[in-house]
Amino acid sequence: MPTPVLLLHSSLASGAQWRTLAASLEARYQVFAPDLIGYGKAPAWGGEGPFHLHDEARAIDALLDGLDEPAHLVGHSYGGAVALHVAREHGPRLSSLTLIEPVAFHLLRDGDAADAAALAEIRAVADGIARGLASGEYASACGAFVDYWSGAGTWASMGQAKRAAAALRVGKVALDFHATLEQRARLAGLERLPLPTLVVHGERSPAPTRRICERLASRLPDVRAETIPGAGHMSPITHAEEVNALITAHLDANSQHRIGASHPHHPRRESWIPQS
Repeated sequence: MPTPVLLLHSSLASGAQWRTLAASLEARYQVFAPDLIGYGKAPAWGGEGPFHLHDEARAIDALLDGLDEPAHLVGHSYGGAVALHVAREHGPRLSSLTLIEPVAFHLLRDGDAADAAALAEIRAVADGIARGLASGEYASACGAFVDYWSGAGTWASMGQAKRAAAALRVGKVALDFHATLEQRARLAGLERLPLPTLVVHGERSPAPTRRICERLASRLPDVRAETIPGAGHMSPITHAEEVNALITAHLDANSQHRIGASHPHHPRRESWIPQS
């Protein structure tokens, strides 16, 4: 059976974000690109209680449970934050980790002045989403979110149908912000995550995710950090050729890498790295 690869997408996207990469990998890997909660064909969050990263990760945990060998895990943006959470919880079930600008904003807490400024910047974006939801101005809130990550004018350049579809999902964007800002995990413990990890960010990306990538590169024990020249936060789409080449090389280099025993022998819910 080919080695499994899980690809986790960004907010407002779906598993289709990875279509080109998946097509290039399918001859050698077993590729999964699931839709995260509230995106693509996945059902919306049911509102059973406060939303956290472990709620998003349940489907990924179940997917890993059904595999016969450790998987490579790739995540971009919100998908990157989910991927990092899964790696902390279930590292022995993974062969490698790729994080493309993970929005793990909780890692900016308790840091230096640069971390504090980056955290304040992204909290202002999250607060704008919350105000838009409260007032019913979904389109303007969604537009501000899109332009923050993709550059001014991106929202206006989108077709009307795409804008309308995106605006309907802005409630899930707010939940994504809540999950990534309120997660209790910090940088502590990441130095004990023995996974070969690729960390990628765009040269022109917003300060919060660039800072998170710098923090990860300084803490993870087996890490390669790459910057995509001229790229912003959405590099897997705008600079797909460069990003996909980095991901593929990382997967190929670590396809025989194994950590610990096969995953059925590891507890499913107990974290193997402290979360605080």
